[in-house]
Amino acid sequence: MTTSYKKLERQNGILAGVCGGLGAFFGVSPWWFRILFLFLFMPGGLPGGLIYLIMWVIAPKKKGAES
Repeated sequence: MTTSYKKLERQNGILAGVCGGLGAFFGVSPWWFRILFLFLFMPGGLPGGLIYLIMWVIAPKKKGAES
């Protein structure tokens, strides 16, 4: 029996593809994640910026995606 599961990968996107990858993983528009990161970035920059940078580092780039 094979189990199919989604894999979080960065997609082609505006900046590093983190929001595109999250959108594809959760099945929603990447714009929702861009708005979320914008709100997290506004108060002081650290929470949203740090989470974004961590996601950028740990999420692998989608195979076949151009840089």
